Order: sequence, then C-alpha cells, then structure tokens
Amino acid sequence: MRALIIVVFAALGLGLAATAYALRGEPGFDSVRLGPWTTWPHLGGADIDPYERAVVASEGLAPMGVNEGLLFVARADDLGAPLETRCAYRLAGTDLPARVWTLAVYRIDGRPQPNVADRHGLTSAGLLRASGGDFVIEAAREARPGNWLPLGDDPNFFLALRLYQAGASALSKAYEGLSLPTITRGDCS
Repeated sequence: MRALIIVVFAALGLGLAATAYALRGEPGFDSVRLGPWTTWPHLGGADIDPYERAVVASEGLAPMGVNEGLLFVARADDLGAPLETRCAYRLAGTDLPARVWTLAVYRIDGRPQPNVADRHGLTSAGLLRASGGDFVIEAAREARPGNWLPLGDDPNFFLALRLYQAGASALSKAYEGLSLPTITRGDCS
C-alpha cells in the first residue's frame, strides 16, 4: 500500500510539473518562424489548441482576432543572438502588407521597456522612408537620427511587431511571400 501511495504522489507531482512547464513561455505548438520573428496564427481564432488556450488564460493575454491582424515577436537578431539592451540594432525593411503596423520594445516579463525618451514603440504612419518605401529603424539606448526606437536599461528585451487589418487569415496561409524587417546587431557596450 505504501508503494502505491508513493507512485500516486510521484505521478501527481510529475503531471503538475509537466503542466507548469507547458504553460511557461510562448503559447502553443503551431508557431510560424520567419527569420528572427515568430507568430502564432491561430492564437486569436476559434481553432486554438488547448495549450495555447491555457497560456492565454494563465498569462491574461488578449490576442488579436484572426481577422484583426497578426503579432510577430523577435527575441533574437538575424544571427540568433539574444537581444540585449547593451547593443544597438538596425531594423531594415520595406512596407508591410497591413493598413497600419507598430513596432514596440518589451521587457521579458511582457511590460513596456522603460527608457529615457518615455516612448515604447513606433508606428508605420510616423516613419521616415526612402523613396521606394524602404525604412531603417535604429534601436539603441542613446538617441539616433532618423527612426529611433529607444531601448531601456533592463538587460534583455523582445520586439513586438503588430500588423493591423492585414488580412491575417490570408497571411496565415501565405507566409512564404512575407518579408519582415531584418534585425542586425551593431556595437555593444
């Protein structure tokens, strides 16, 4: 009888530990990666998997609906190195297939990254662009000319790129043609 009780408690403990592990970090198993960017196209839809649903509930997330747009997250640069505020980054791209898009800096815990400019993101409507629509964004702690995305002092961060009114249902089936901004690491202090 004693062995049965030990086995039951061990199984219960293992089950709880596995559940806690599954609910940490990024939601679900149906992520799509485009370079350093990751998205979860079903997160705001009715066909969300149980693990995604549990992460959304436990983290208090409010994902965009499938027809509202898409969220892309980058935690590393184009070479796979984790993003760090001690480094500067150059994000380069061309117009994205959305009516409006935003790019914001967040701490690892999901809160906005405090910074000297008290500005946490940029919108597509306010960017300086080349004549062909290309843009360059400099992400750094110190102010930069042009499109500057200020970084704070917390050592690690992630970037959130949100495409609004992007025809997300069509995009979620045609990622091959989608070109997201590159993230190139610059000088580190």
